[in-house]
Amino acid sequence: MKYILSIVALCCFYLSAQAVSPEVPELKKSDANIIGHVLDKATKEHLPYITLALKGTTIGTVTDATGHYFLKNLPEGNFVLEVSAVGYKTVKRNVSLKKGRTLEEDFEIEEDLVALDGVVISANRSETTRRMAPTLVNVVDFKMFETTNSATLSQGLNFQPGVRVETNCQNCGFQQVRINGLDGPYTQILIDSRPIFSALSGVYGLEQIPANMIERVEVMRGGGSALFGSSAIAGTINIITKEPLRNSGQLAHTLTAVGDASAFDNNTTLNASLVTDDQRAGLYVFGQNRYRSGYDHDDDGYTEMPKLKNQTVGFRSYFKTSTYTKLTFEYHHMQEFRRGGNLLNRPPHEADIAEQLEHSINGGGLKFDYFSPDEKHRLSVFSSAQHTDRDSYYGGGKDLNAYGKTTDLTFMAGAQYVYRFDLLLFMPSDLTSGVEYNRDGLEDNMWGYNRYTKQTINIASAFLQNEWKTAKWGILIGARIDKHNLMDDAVVSPRANLRFNPTENLNFRLSYASGFRAPQAFDEDLHIDNVGGNCFHDRTGF
Repeated sequence: MKYILSIVALCCFYLSAQAVSPEVPELKKSDANIIGHVLDKATKEHLPYITLALKGTTIGTVTDATGHYFLKNLPEGNFVLEVSAVGYKTVKRNVSLKKGRTLEEDFEIEEDLVALDGVVISANRSETTRRMAPTLVNVVDFKMFETTNSATLSQGLNFQPGVRVETNCQNCGFQQVRINGLDGPYTQILIDSRPIFSALSGVYGLEQIPANMIERVEVMRGGGSALFGSSAIAGTINIITKEPLRNSGQLAHTLTAVGDASAFDNNTTLNASLVTDDQRAGLYVFGQNRYRSGYDHDDDGYTEMPKLKNQTVGFRSYFKTSTYTKLTFEYHHMQEFRRGGNLLNRPPHEADIAEQLEHSINGGGLKFDYFSPDEKHRLSVFSSAQHTDRDSYYGGGKDLNAYGKTTDLTFMAGAQYVYRFDLLLFMPSDLTSGVEYNRDGLEDNMWGYNRYTKQTINIASAFLQNEWKTAKWGILIGARIDKHNLMDDAVVSPRANLRFNPTENLNFRLSYASGFRAPQAFDEDLHIDNVGGNCFHDRTGF
């Protein structure tokens, strides 16, 4: 694994070096500037913190607190200046930049009440607006998390139609998300479009991911294995983490009463965003400290909601190595303790029923993006990894044998290339291709019962799709092939989509997609037998 990770890292730095070398065509920078302001079209008020970007480059900025912006020292040439913000329609304008010339470009943008102009990437693995996406993608943005006072991912997903978050164990608080009526393992959960959310991470992960690290959550219902591989049968949930946009900081604390106020949920969050004056580098830091006391609703001595202690810290940073290249790095660390059952102040083996978990999770990702000056080529090279270390106790009747330990290491690496055709057969199109490699190593040990499980999964994948699209029509055809080391034959997942937009606010879509779930040794239902005293060995051959 270290060998593969080293290769990916070397590729990133090699491409970065190539991007800033004279061999790679890059428009020469000059004293070309753009200044202006952004107004709300209805109220004529200046809008702060609106994103502006030169399409096809890494150049961008946000309006200041007064609604004004300044893009300086830009390359010469013809570009498209895009203005976008959550809750507003996206506006694009052609600009011609010349040496020693400063343009004034003022914008008036209007509210997007149905959020059709929001940017999503889960529909076709590239940025596009919801209106133009080949499949319907629902979005839970950071404003929804703030409005509903949601502290975690699971709390925010409760407000997404078509998604059901349910708690399946009152002792440990195990939660799962249901889409199209299927259990949680049939939904693929991604972090920044990367499948590092393993079967072990998915048990308690919905409640471990803090809301203050999330920019938005994209939910796509139906089969998605043609895009993201195994487990995307019921749907796909893509967690997009926050990226630094401006210099800012926030410290907040919320206190929530649970039930009849016999238990409280304390949540302290810290966010800080730092961006250089030239917008070339940025760093977003987040942290959360959460404590919830155990809640016993019916006073029978057993918890309906477990005691919870959670600390999370992490960051996301970027460095624009040139006008057309960008390096992004993300890291997060989570430490969690949860305990349910009765006699919470005693060791778990002294309780009548106890479920106690201690998690230590470290994860991160590295991505290199390249955009060609003519906007026809886009290349991404990426890798991600997450390590989970869990100490557990699932037992009843003061059982000393119910202690266990589970470790899990998930790693993935890959590359994606997009070529834009001005005309392919009958319509402009984007051709997307890529390869991925996924590895998941799991070890689960319960020494008292002499139960040991070890499984290593390796999946090699390749995908290809072409999307013809105009403002009114969209046709997408694609497929993905996955070779799983525990399966004899490769799995081919085809996909076809048709989109028709007769008017700006009316969309019709027809989709066909398939999905599959790869075999895995770990399942959360196994701990039910442990608590009931019915431990057993389950041996499955593939």
